[in-house]
Amino acid sequence: MAITDVLAASDILTAINACKAKDSFSPKTFFATVGLSKKSPPQIEKVFKMLDQDKSGFIEQDELQLFLQNFSKGARALTAAETKAFLMAGDMDGDGKIGWEEFSALVNAS
Repeated sequence: MAITDVLAASDILTAINACKAKDSFSPKTFFATVGLSKKSPPQIEKVFKMLDQDKSGFIEQDELQLFLQNFSKGARALTAAETKAFLMAGDMDGDGKIGWEEFSALVNAS
């Protein structure tokens, strides 16, 4: 499955272009721009599973750093500050990773 099976390619391009500059990424802004916050829970879960590269059931820090590249192969990696801020925004139980429920809550808050 490709990310474009769930999200429009034009929305992905707009969202990627909006955070090209280092330290300009905001998860909530990205989710709103890419249209993920308007999707159904099963569609959001499909995206979560694509982002969970190692299939652990969580999105860990190394997967967050490469977050944008899941949407567009040429996208930049997140900076250390962006990755940490993303993790802090989504990791509600403090275990150092983002689970499905946490991801869903973050997307729906966008």
